[in-house]
Amino acid sequence: MKKVRKLFNVALIAVVVTGVVLLSGCATYYKVKDTSTSSTYYTTQIDRQSNGSIRFVDENSKSVVTLQNSAVAEVNEEEFKANTKKK
Repeated sequence: MKKVRKLFNVALIAVVVTGVVLLSGCATYYKVKDTSTSSTYYTTQIDRQSNGSIRFVDENSKSVVTLQNSAVAEVNEEEFKANTKKK
């Protein structure tokens, strides 16, 4: 019975550690450039609209932004934090 309990505890720890690793690596960071004004925004989620525009929340201003003409690039967490108030 002790072996079963120990095996259960090891399995439980493995599941918890795997969950933490998976959740910590789920964030995607984006740099969005408005090609009309050259303004740059940073966000973690982009909604593509049916008319071709994109909509997102700018991380710095917390404003909802909709752009018709934009360039979107994925960036790493380090670049995202260096250019936002999330430091």
